[in-house]
Amino acid sequence: MRTVRIGNGCGFWGDQPKAPYYLVRDGQLDYLTLEYLAELTMSILAVQRHKDPARGYATDVLEVLESLVPLWVQQPQLKIVTNAGGLDPQGCAQKIRHLLHEHGLAERRIAVVSGDDLMPQLDALLAAKCSLAHLDTHEPLEKVRSQVVCANAYLGAGPIVEALRQGADLVVTGRVADASLTVAPAVYELGWQWTDWHLLAAATVAGHLIECGAQVTGGLWCNWREAPDLANVGYPFADIAADGTVVIGKPAGSGGRVCFETVSEQLLYEVDDPSHYLTPDVIADFTSVRLQEVAQDVVQLTGARGFPATDSYKVSIAYRAGWTASGTVTVFGADAVDKARACADIVRHRLARAGCRFDVFHAELLGAGAVVPGVVSVPVAPAEVVLRLTVQSTDRASVERFSRELAPLVTSGPPGVTGYVGGRPPVRELFVYWPALIPKHLVQPRVVLLS
Repeated sequence: MRTVRIGNGCGFWGDQPKAPYYLVRDGQLDYLTLEYLAELTMSILAVQRHKDPARGYATDVLEVLESLVPLWVQQPQLKIVTNAGGLDPQGCAQKIRHLLHEHGLAERRIAVVSGDDLMPQLDALLAAKCSLAHLDTHEPLEKVRSQVVCANAYLGAGPIVEALRQGADLVVTGRVADASLTVAPAVYELGWQWTDWHLLAAATVAGHLIECGAQVTGGLWCNWREAPDLANVGYPFADIAADGTVVIGKPAGSGGRVCFETVSEQLLYEVDDPSHYLTPDVIADFTSVRLQEVAQDVVQLTGARGFPATDSYKVSIAYRAGWTASGTVTVFGADAVDKARACADIVRHRLARAGCRFDVFHAELLGAGAVVPGVVSVPVAPAEVVLRLTVQSTDRASVERFSRELAPLVTSGPPGVTGYVGGRPPVRELFVYWPALIPKHLVQPRVVLLS
Protein backbone atom coordinates (compact mmCIF):
# COMPACT_ATOMS: atom_id res chain seq x y z
CA MET A 1 0.00 0.00 0.00
CA ARG A 2 1.28 3.49 -0.88
CA THR A 3 2.48 5.36 2.17
CA VAL A 4 3.99 8.82 2.53
CA ARG A 5 6.28 9.73 5.44
CA ILE A 6 6.01 13.33 6.65
CA GLY A 7 8.21 14.61 9.47
CA ASN A 8 7.91 17.91 11.29
CA GLY A 9 11.15 19.46 12.50
CA CYS A 10 9.82 22.67 13.99
CA GLY A 11 6.86 23.33 16.26
CA PHE A 12 7.17 27.11 16.58
CA TRP A 13 9.52 29.99 15.83
CA GLY A 14 12.27 29.46 18.38
CA ASP A 15 12.25 25.66 18.39
CA GLN A 16 15.53 23.68 18.36
CA PRO A 17 17.52 24.84 15.32
CA LYS A 18 19.23 21.46 14.75
CA ALA A 19 16.10 19.32 15.13
CA PRO A 20 15.25 19.41 11.39
CA TYR A 21 18.78 18.31 10.55
CA TYR A 22 18.65 15.22 12.76
CA LEU A 23 15.13 14.37 11.61
CA VAL A 24 16.11 14.52 7.93
CA ARG A 25 19.40 12.72 8.54
CA ASP A 26 17.83 9.77 10.37
CA GLY A 27 14.12 9.86 9.52
CA GLN A 28 14.04 8.64 5.91
CA LEU A 29 11.44 11.27 5.08
CA ASP A 30 9.49 11.96 1.94
CA TYR A 31 8.46 15.39 3.22
CA LEU A 32 9.76 17.74 5.90
CA THR A 33 7.41 20.36 7.34
CA LEU A 34 8.61 23.36 9.31
CA GLU A 35 5.85 25.01 11.33
CA TYR A 36 6.76 28.49 12.58
CA LEU A 37 3.57 30.46 13.08
CA ALA A 38 1.26 31.16 16.00
CA GLU A 39 -1.01 34.09 16.81
CA LEU A 40 1.75 35.68 18.91
CA THR A 41 4.25 35.09 16.10
CA MET A 42 2.13 37.05 13.64
CA SER A 43 2.21 40.04 16.02
CA ILE A 44 5.98 39.71 16.39
CA LEU A 45 6.33 39.62 12.62
CA ALA A 46 4.16 42.73 12.33
CA VAL A 47 6.53 44.59 14.67
CA GLN A 48 9.54 43.23 12.81
CA ARG A 49 8.09 44.26 9.45
CA HIS A 50 7.27 47.73 10.79
CA LYS A 51 10.94 48.21 11.67
CA ASP A 52 12.19 46.65 8.43
CA PRO A 53 9.75 45.92 5.57
CA ALA A 54 12.08 43.17 4.32
CA ARG A 55 11.83 41.11 7.54
CA GLY A 56 8.22 40.00 7.74
CA TYR A 57 9.05 36.30 7.87
CA ALA A 58 10.55 33.77 10.32
CA THR A 59 14.24 34.39 9.67
CA ASP A 60 15.35 31.20 11.45
CA VAL A 61 14.29 29.21 8.39
CA LEU A 62 17.40 30.38 6.54
CA GLU A 63 19.73 28.92 9.17
CA VAL A 64 17.74 25.69 9.21
CA LEU A 65 17.75 25.28 5.42
CA GLU A 66 21.45 26.06 5.21
CA SER A 67 22.13 23.24 7.67
CA LEU A 68 20.03 20.90 5.52
CA VAL A 69 21.88 21.57 2.27
CA PRO A 70 24.31 18.59 2.51
CA LEU A 71 21.44 16.25 3.37
CA TRP A 72 19.26 17.59 0.59
CA VAL A 73 22.05 16.85 -1.86
CA GLN A 74 22.07 13.26 -0.62
CA GLN A 75 18.26 13.03 -0.55
CA PRO A 76 17.10 14.84 -3.71
CA GLN A 77 13.62 13.30 -3.44
CA LEU A 78 12.91 15.18 -0.20
CA LYS A 79 10.33 17.95 -0.41
CA ILE A 80 9.90 20.72 2.16
CA VAL A 81 6.76 22.62 3.15
CA THR A 82 6.97 25.56 5.55
CA ASN A 83 4.83 28.48 6.69
CA ALA A 84 7.96 30.48 7.56
CA GLY A 85 6.79 33.08 5.03
CA GLY A 86 4.64 34.70 7.70
CA LEU A 87 3.67 38.17 6.51
CA ASP A 88 6.07 38.10 3.54
CA PRO A 89 6.16 34.66 1.89
CA GLN A 90 7.46 36.14 -1.37
CA GLY A 91 10.37 37.86 0.35
CA CYS A 92 11.13 34.74 2.37
CA ALA A 93 11.13 32.60 -0.78
CA GLN A 94 13.49 35.00 -2.55
CA LYS A 95 15.94 34.79 0.36
CA ILE A 96 15.72 31.00 0.28
CA ARG A 97 16.30 30.94 -3.47
CA HIS A 98 19.42 33.06 -3.05
CA LEU A 99 20.67 30.71 -0.32
CA LEU A 100 20.08 27.62 -2.46
CA HIS A 101 21.81 29.21 -5.44
CA GLU A 102 24.84 29.95 -3.25
CA HIS A 103 25.03 26.30 -2.22
CA GLY A 104 24.61 24.73 -5.64
CA LEU A 105 20.94 23.81 -5.37
CA ALA A 106 19.61 26.20 -7.98
CA GLU A 107 17.60 23.39 -9.59
CA ARG A 108 15.34 23.10 -6.54
CA ARG A 109 11.99 24.66 -7.46
CA ILE A 110 10.37 26.99 -4.96
CA ALA A 111 6.67 27.85 -4.88
CA VAL A 112 5.03 30.66 -2.92
CA VAL A 113 1.53 30.39 -1.47
CA SER A 114 -0.05 33.74 -0.63
CA GLY A 115 -3.49 35.33 -0.46
CA ASP A 116 -3.92 34.92 3.29
CA ASP A 117 -2.94 38.54 3.99
CA LEU A 118 -6.18 40.53 4.21
CA MET A 119 -4.64 43.92 5.03
CA PRO A 120 -4.68 45.22 1.42
CA GLN A 121 -8.44 44.61 1.19
CA LEU A 122 -9.44 45.12 4.82
CA ASP A 123 -11.31 48.39 4.33
CA ALA A 124 -13.08 47.07 1.25
CA LEU A 125 -14.18 43.99 3.21
CA LEU A 126 -15.57 46.13 6.02
CA ALA A 127 -17.32 48.42 3.53
CA ALA A 128 -18.94 45.35 1.98
CA LYS A 129 -20.46 44.44 5.36
CA CYS A 130 -17.94 41.72 6.19
CA SER A 131 -17.74 42.73 9.84
CA LEU A 132 -14.92 40.38 10.91
CA ALA A 133 -16.65 40.37 14.29
CA HIS A 134 -14.75 39.12 17.32
CA LEU A 135 -15.57 35.44 17.81
CA ASP A 136 -16.06 35.83 21.57
CA THR A 137 -17.41 39.36 22.08
CA HIS A 138 -19.13 39.71 18.65
CA GLU A 139 -17.91 43.31 18.42
CA PRO A 140 -17.26 44.57 14.85
CA LEU A 141 -13.68 45.13 13.78
CA GLU A 142 -14.43 48.80 13.08
CA LYS A 143 -13.98 49.35 16.80
CA VAL A 144 -10.20 48.86 16.50
CA ARG A 145 -9.68 49.19 12.74
CA SER A 146 -7.22 52.10 13.03
CA GLN A 147 -4.98 50.02 15.31
CA VAL A 148 -4.89 46.82 13.24
CA VAL A 149 -1.39 45.75 12.16
CA CYS A 150 -2.07 42.38 10.55
CA ALA A 151 -5.03 40.27 9.47
CA ASN A 152 -4.46 36.83 8.00
CA ALA A 153 -6.83 34.06 7.00
CA TYR A 154 -5.88 30.48 7.85
CA LEU A 155 -5.63 28.90 4.41
CA GLY A 156 -5.97 25.17 3.93
CA ALA A 157 -4.06 22.48 2.08
CA GLY A 158 -5.46 23.27 -1.38
CA PRO A 159 -2.90 25.82 -2.61
CA ILE A 160 -0.01 23.73 -1.26
CA VAL A 161 -1.27 20.75 -3.27
CA GLU A 162 -1.42 22.98 -6.34
CA ALA A 163 2.17 24.09 -5.70
CA LEU A 164 3.28 20.46 -5.54
CA ARG A 165 1.40 19.68 -8.74
CA GLN A 166 3.34 22.48 -10.42
CA GLY A 167 6.57 20.73 -9.48
CA ALA A 168 7.67 22.55 -6.35
CA ASP A 169 10.41 20.97 -4.24
CA LEU A 170 9.96 23.58 -1.51
CA VAL A 171 6.73 25.40 -0.70
CA VAL A 172 6.76 28.64 1.29
CA THR A 173 3.43 29.83 2.67
CA GLY A 174 2.04 32.59 4.80
CA ARG A 175 -0.64 31.81 7.41
CA VAL A 176 -1.82 28.27 6.75
CA ALA A 177 -3.58 26.07 9.30
CA ASP A 178 -0.96 23.98 11.07
CA ALA A 179 -2.35 20.57 10.19
CA SER A 180 -2.78 21.57 6.55
CA LEU A 181 1.01 21.48 6.09
CA THR A 182 0.70 17.70 6.53
CA VAL A 183 -2.66 17.24 4.81
CA ALA A 184 -1.34 18.67 1.54
CA PRO A 185 1.48 16.14 0.90
CA ALA A 186 -0.90 13.29 1.81
CA VAL A 187 -3.56 14.49 -0.64
CA TYR A 188 -1.00 15.04 -3.39
CA GLU A 189 0.92 11.79 -2.98
CA LEU A 190 -2.01 9.48 -2.26
CA GLY A 191 -4.39 10.84 -4.87
CA TRP A 192 -7.21 11.70 -2.47
CA GLN A 193 -10.17 13.88 -3.40
CA TRP A 194 -11.35 16.93 -1.46
CA THR A 195 -14.55 15.07 -0.59
CA ASP A 196 -12.72 12.10 0.97
CA TRP A 197 -13.68 13.42 4.40
CA HIS A 198 -12.52 10.44 6.46
CA LEU A 199 -9.14 10.39 4.72
CA LEU A 200 -8.72 14.15 5.12
CA ALA A 201 -9.58 13.74 8.79
CA ALA A 202 -6.91 11.05 9.16
CA ALA A 203 -4.28 13.34 7.65
CA THR A 204 -5.51 16.16 9.89
CA VAL A 205 -5.03 13.91 12.91
CA ALA A 206 -1.50 13.19 11.73
CA GLY A 207 -0.79 16.85 11.15
CA HIS A 208 -2.17 17.85 14.54
CA LEU A 209 -0.04 15.20 16.25
CA ILE A 210 3.27 16.25 14.70
CA GLU A 211 2.69 20.01 14.38
CA CYS A 212 4.14 20.78 17.84
CA GLY A 213 7.34 18.86 17.25
CA ALA A 214 8.65 16.96 20.26
CA GLN A 215 5.43 17.27 22.26
CA VAL A 216 4.28 13.96 20.75
CA THR A 217 7.65 12.27 21.32
CA GLY A 218 7.95 12.81 25.08
CA GLY A 219 8.06 16.57 25.53
CA LEU A 220 5.39 17.93 27.90
CA TRP A 221 4.44 14.34 28.81
CA CYS A 222 2.97 13.85 32.28
CA ASN A 223 5.30 10.84 32.78
CA TRP A 224 8.33 12.66 31.43
CA ARG A 225 10.73 10.60 33.57
CA GLU A 226 9.86 7.64 31.33
CA ALA A 227 11.06 9.56 28.25
CA PRO A 228 14.78 8.77 28.11
CA ASP A 229 17.37 11.28 26.93
CA LEU A 230 15.15 14.29 26.32
CA ALA A 231 18.31 16.26 25.57
CA ASN A 232 18.39 14.32 22.30
CA VAL A 233 14.65 13.97 21.83
CA GLY A 234 13.66 12.78 18.40
CA TYR A 235 11.21 14.85 16.39
CA PRO A 236 8.19 13.04 14.95
CA PHE A 237 7.15 11.67 11.63
CA ALA A 238 3.80 10.35 10.44
CA ASP A 239 3.47 7.50 7.99
CA ILE A 240 0.13 8.08 6.23
CA ALA A 241 -1.27 5.23 4.16
CA ALA A 242 -3.73 5.46 1.28
CA ASP A 243 -6.53 4.00 3.43
CA GLY A 244 -6.04 6.67 6.13
CA THR A 245 -4.05 4.55 8.56
CA VAL A 246 -1.52 6.73 10.39
CA VAL A 247 1.61 5.60 12.21
CA ILE A 248 3.48 8.01 14.48
CA GLY A 249 7.16 7.38 15.15
CA LYS A 250 10.56 9.00 15.58
CA PRO A 251 14.05 8.27 14.24
CA ALA A 252 15.70 5.14 15.63
CA GLY A 253 18.19 5.85 18.38
CA SER A 254 16.78 9.29 19.24
CA GLY A 255 15.62 10.24 22.72
CA GLY A 256 12.11 10.63 24.02
CA ARG A 257 9.18 8.26 23.77
CA VAL A 258 6.24 7.61 21.48
CA CYS A 259 3.47 5.71 23.25
CA PHE A 260 -0.26 5.71 23.88
CA GLU A 261 0.03 8.49 26.45
CA THR A 262 2.27 10.85 24.49
CA VAL A 263 0.07 10.53 21.42
CA SER A 264 -3.26 10.84 23.23
CA GLU A 265 -2.03 13.87 25.19
CA GLN A 266 -0.98 15.64 22.01
CA LEU A 267 -4.18 14.60 20.26
CA LEU A 268 -6.15 16.62 22.82
CA TYR A 269 -3.69 19.52 23.01
CA GLU A 270 -5.31 22.89 22.25
CA VAL A 271 -8.60 21.24 21.35
CA ASP A 272 -12.02 22.63 22.28
CA ASP A 273 -14.48 20.03 21.00
CA PRO A 274 -12.62 16.82 20.07
CA SER A 275 -15.62 15.58 18.10
CA HIS A 276 -15.56 18.68 15.87
CA TYR A 277 -11.99 19.83 15.27
CA LEU A 278 -12.44 22.58 12.69
CA THR A 279 -9.88 23.10 9.93
CA PRO A 280 -10.10 24.75 6.50
CA ASP A 281 -9.99 21.27 4.93
CA VAL A 282 -12.32 19.13 7.03
CA ILE A 283 -14.12 18.81 10.35
CA ALA A 284 -12.30 15.97 12.10
CA ASP A 285 -13.80 13.76 14.80
CA PHE A 286 -10.93 12.93 17.14
CA THR A 287 -13.21 10.80 19.35
CA SER A 288 -13.44 8.19 16.60
CA VAL A 289 -9.69 7.61 16.48
CA ARG A 290 -8.31 4.33 17.84
CA LEU A 291 -4.72 4.19 19.12
CA GLN A 292 -2.57 1.09 19.34
CA GLU A 293 1.07 0.66 20.31
CA VAL A 294 2.33 -1.69 17.62
CA ALA A 295 6.03 -1.58 18.52
CA GLN A 296 8.49 0.31 20.71
CA ASP A 297 8.01 4.02 19.95
CA VAL A 298 5.44 3.27 17.24
CA VAL A 299 1.73 4.11 17.61
CA GLN A 300 -0.87 3.34 14.95
CA LEU A 301 -4.06 5.36 14.56
CA THR A 302 -7.14 4.19 12.68
CA GLY A 303 -10.84 5.00 12.43
CA ALA A 304 -10.66 8.77 11.89
CA ARG A 305 -13.96 10.21 10.74
CA GLY A 306 -14.45 13.49 8.95
CA PHE A 307 -17.23 15.80 7.81
CA PRO A 308 -17.45 18.58 5.21
CA ALA A 309 -15.48 21.67 6.06
CA THR A 310 -17.21 24.93 6.94
CA ASP A 311 -17.63 27.70 4.36
CA SER A 312 -15.43 30.13 6.29
CA TYR A 313 -11.78 30.65 7.15
CA LYS A 314 -10.59 31.63 10.59
CA VAL A 315 -8.82 34.99 10.61
CA SER A 316 -6.00 35.97 12.96
CA ILE A 317 -5.98 39.72 13.57
CA ALA A 318 -3.66 41.72 15.82
CA TYR A 319 -4.09 45.34 16.82
CA ARG A 320 -2.13 47.89 18.82
CA ALA A 321 -3.55 48.37 22.32
CA GLY A 322 -1.00 50.53 24.13
CA TRP A 323 2.14 49.68 26.04
CA THR A 324 3.32 47.06 28.48
CA ALA A 325 6.28 46.21 30.69
CA SER A 326 7.10 43.39 33.05
CA GLY A 327 9.84 43.10 35.65
CA THR A 328 10.94 40.81 38.46
CA VAL A 329 12.68 40.93 41.82
CA THR A 330 13.51 38.07 44.16
CA VAL A 331 12.33 38.29 47.77
CA PHE A 332 14.19 36.08 50.26
CA GLY A 333 13.92 35.10 53.91
CA ALA A 334 11.28 34.81 56.59
CA ASP A 335 7.81 35.99 55.54
CA ALA A 336 8.94 36.11 51.89
CA VAL A 337 5.36 35.92 50.62
CA ASP A 338 4.15 38.78 52.82
CA LYS A 339 7.16 40.88 51.91
CA ALA A 340 6.61 40.29 48.19
CA ARG A 341 2.97 41.36 48.49
CA ALA A 342 4.09 44.45 50.37
CA CYS A 343 6.53 45.24 47.54
CA ALA A 344 3.70 45.05 45.02
CA ASP A 345 1.57 47.39 47.15
CA ILE A 346 4.47 49.82 47.54
CA VAL A 347 4.98 50.03 43.77
CA ARG A 348 1.25 50.40 43.18
CA HIS A 349 0.89 53.26 45.68
CA ARG A 350 3.99 55.07 44.45
CA LEU A 351 2.70 54.97 40.89
CA ALA A 352 -0.75 56.17 41.94
CA ARG A 353 0.85 59.07 43.82
CA ALA A 354 2.73 59.94 40.61
CA GLY A 355 -0.56 60.10 38.70
CA CYS A 356 0.09 57.03 36.58
CA ARG A 357 -2.85 55.18 35.12
CA PHE A 358 -3.00 51.54 34.06
CA ASP A 359 -5.52 49.23 32.46
CA VAL A 360 -3.72 46.32 34.09
CA PHE A 361 -1.52 46.12 37.17
CA HIS A 362 -0.78 42.46 37.77
CA ALA A 363 1.31 40.99 40.59
CA GLU A 364 2.41 37.34 40.59
CA LEU A 365 4.30 35.54 43.37
CA LEU A 366 6.20 32.83 41.52
CA GLY A 367 6.97 30.01 43.91
CA ALA A 368 3.80 30.56 45.91
CA GLY A 369 1.35 28.95 43.49
CA ALA A 370 0.94 31.89 41.12
CA VAL A 371 1.68 30.03 37.88
CA VAL A 372 -1.58 28.06 38.12
CA PRO A 373 -3.63 29.89 40.78
CA GLY A 374 -5.94 27.66 42.74
CA VAL A 375 -4.57 24.47 41.17
CA VAL A 376 -1.36 23.83 43.08
CA SER A 377 -1.27 24.50 46.82
CA VAL A 378 1.95 25.37 48.64
CA PRO A 379 1.78 23.60 52.02
CA VAL A 380 4.90 25.28 53.44
CA ALA A 381 5.58 28.98 53.15
CA PRO A 382 8.49 29.32 50.71
CA ALA A 383 11.70 30.95 51.89
CA GLU A 384 12.00 32.79 48.59
CA VAL A 385 9.65 33.93 45.85
CA VAL A 386 10.01 35.84 42.62
CA LEU A 387 7.72 38.85 42.41
CA ARG A 388 6.74 39.57 38.81
CA LEU A 389 4.89 42.80 38.16
CA THR A 390 3.25 43.52 34.81
CA VAL A 391 1.45 46.66 33.69
CA GLN A 392 -0.48 47.66 30.60
CA SER A 393 -1.63 51.13 29.63
CA THR A 394 -2.47 53.30 26.66
CA ASP A 395 -0.31 55.95 28.35
CA ARG A 396 3.31 55.19 27.55
CA ALA A 397 4.61 57.64 30.15
CA SER A 398 2.92 55.64 32.90
CA VAL A 399 4.54 52.41 31.73
CA GLU A 400 7.93 54.12 31.50
CA ARG A 401 7.50 55.37 35.07
CA PHE A 402 6.67 51.83 36.22
CA SER A 403 9.95 50.59 34.75
CA ARG A 404 11.79 52.89 37.20
CA GLU A 405 10.02 51.68 40.35
CA LEU A 406 11.41 48.18 40.80
CA ALA A 407 15.06 48.95 41.55
CA PRO A 408 14.26 51.24 44.52
CA LEU A 409 12.68 48.29 46.33
CA VAL A 410 16.18 46.95 46.99
CA THR A 411 16.87 49.75 49.48
CA SER A 412 13.46 51.22 50.25
CA GLY A 413 11.36 48.07 50.57
CA PRO A 414 11.28 45.20 53.06
CA PRO A 415 14.52 43.32 53.78
CA GLY A 416 15.52 40.48 51.49
CA VAL A 417 14.73 42.12 48.15
CA THR A 418 17.39 41.04 45.65
CA GLY A 419 17.78 39.54 42.21
CA TYR A 420 17.19 42.77 40.33
CA VAL A 421 19.34 42.29 37.25
CA GLY A 422 19.38 43.35 33.64
CA GLY A 423 18.41 46.98 34.12
CA ARG A 424 14.97 48.54 33.87
CA PRO A 425 12.19 46.48 32.29
CA PRO A 426 11.84 47.40 28.61
CA VAL A 427 8.68 49.16 27.51
CA ARG A 428 7.08 47.26 24.67
CA GLU A 429 4.17 47.95 22.40
CA LEU A 430 1.13 45.83 23.33
CA PHE A 431 -0.68 43.82 20.68
CA VAL A 432 -4.03 42.14 21.26
CA TYR A 433 -5.39 39.14 19.40
CA TRP A 434 -8.73 39.44 17.58
CA PRO A 435 -10.13 36.15 16.20
CA ALA A 436 -12.72 36.32 13.44
CA LEU A 437 -14.24 34.44 10.51
CA ILE A 438 -14.45 35.30 6.83
CA PRO A 439 -16.43 33.57 4.05
CA LYS A 440 -14.08 31.48 1.95
CA HIS A 441 -15.27 32.99 -1.30
CA LEU A 442 -13.82 36.35 -0.24
CA VAL A 443 -10.29 34.94 0.02
CA GLN A 444 -8.28 34.08 -3.10
CA PRO A 445 -5.19 31.92 -2.44
CA ARG A 446 -2.41 32.35 -4.98
CA VAL A 447 0.38 30.02 -6.04
CA VAL A 448 3.49 31.26 -7.84
CA LEU A 449 6.40 29.05 -8.92
CA LEU A 450 9.59 31.09 -8.84
CA SER A 451 11.41 31.14 -12.15
